[in-house]
Amino acid sequence: MSEAARPPEVDRAAASRKAVAARRARAGLKRDIATRVVDPQEVLRRAIADASSPAGTLRVTEFLTALPAIGKGKRDRILQELQISPVKRLGGLGARQRAELTTWLDSRFPGPQPQRRRGGLVVLAGPTAVGKGTVATHIRTHHPEVMLSISATTRAPRPGEEDGRHYYFVDDSEFDRMIADGELLEWATVHGTHRYGTPRGPIDRAISEGRPVLLEIDMQGAFQVRASEPRATLVFLLPPSWDELVNRLVGRGTEDDEERARRLRTARAELAAKGEFDHHIVNDNVEQAAQQVVDLMQA
Repeated sequence: MSEAARPPEVDRAAASRKAVAARRARAGLKRDIATRVVDPQEVLRRAIADASSPAGTLRVTEFLTALPAIGKGKRDRILQELQISPVKRLGGLGARQRAELTTWLDSRFPGPQPQRRRGGLVVLAGPTAVGKGTVATHIRTHHPEVMLSISATTRAPRPGEEDGRHYYFVDDSEFDRMIADGELLEWATVHGTHRYGTPRGPIDRAISEGRPVLLEIDMQGAFQVRASEPRATLVFLLPPSWDELVNRLVGRGTEDDEERARRLRTARAELAAKGEFDHHIVNDNVEQAAQQVVDLMQA
């Protein structure tokens, strides 16, 4: 290439930065697929909608090996079965290939199957730092018709938290009494340290009055509610990406490095259980996520 035809140095630098950013975006997307932050069907939908997006430029081979339990051998058999070339990118698949890949994904990774539910009883759970409390607070402020359950906990209040408004702060002996007297709808030890539980009385009264109820609790508590109230609707709140979840946890500044690492390990396990929930909502925008929760309660 002659000097006259060579791109300016500034253009080459910009192109290099753009290429690096695109590789990082694809790497983050593959990590989100592997950690179950995003459903593979959603990645395919993004690729179809925008072939130039990180999802659209992701090679089908990389997409498949990011899925749980898919190694290179199984990946190659899938590509052969679906008649997809290994050099294809998700955004470049033809209509037939998209349809067959979607069918295969739905059979291998089925989405949530909503249960029959009692009207208005919704359980909101999700991994640490995903913003459950922020979404619940928005609902409390903008939807006074919704009753938000107040949990009892043995941990100390954080700055700004008030007893009887954010939590009922009790000691271990009082928590033991509530368990013994059957006053808790559910309870669990969270992160191996403190106990949380939902007082049963206010929930039962609100339900009997026909008022929608929101329980914002941890994963263990959500499964206990499912066992005691099979018709409750379980909603799993997802972060936009794994990197965003890490940033939120670090930005919160309420845990040291060791505690953050432990919570992130727990978050990975919690994300793997999202398939047991009736609905998935991505908390990319608090107002929108809160509205989706309220819509489920009023459906």
